[in-house]
Amino acid sequence: MTGKITALDLASGELSEATTAYFAKCQEKLGLVPNVLRAYAFDDKKLRAFTDMYNDLMLGESGLTKLEREMIAVAVSSINHCYYCLTAHGAAVRQLSGDPALGEMMVMNFRAADLSPKQTAMLEFAVKLTEEPAKIVEADRAALRQAGFTDRDIWDIASTAAFFNMSNRVAAAIDMRPNDEYHAMAR
Repeated sequence: MTGKITALDLASGELSEATTAYFAKCQEKLGLVPNVLRAYAFDDKKLRAFTDMYNDLMLGESGLTKLEREMIAVAVSSINHCYYCLTAHGAAVRQLSGDPALGEMMVMNFRAADLSPKQTAMLEFAVKLTEEPAKIVEADRAALRQAGFTDRDIWDIASTAAFFNMSNRVAAAIDMRPNDEYHAMAR
């Protein structure tokens, strides 16, 4: 151990039966237990709140595709320089898009990627919400509507951006590190 609090260190106690079962399911489906989940494992209630929100935002019903939601995660995490989320969600962009270069461009600078005008509008909104939330005005929402997003989509864009802003800050606070497996995924 390096003296820093790591995701694995936070789950130092015994895991509950429910968490053990959840981690077994992650291992089976993903081939790993994401360190972010291990970080929350010290408290079943916090782990459940995190996973419920994450699963709803990233996997639930939405007018946004899974790839678009992952793109928001990466764009926000890029602004916040979140090593954990850039690594994990950069891998998800590579995997969902089938394009390793897109994943790398999204991590470094989404504006370098060949995105649709709709995707660009979505990410510009997420970035503005990250950098200057008090400056979001009706014209910003109108630009999203003009690009083809519904009011529900705008809610999903904002909720996803807000969730990753929170997650980025927690990851920075506890020095959460990504699983090594993410680095090689979908390359």
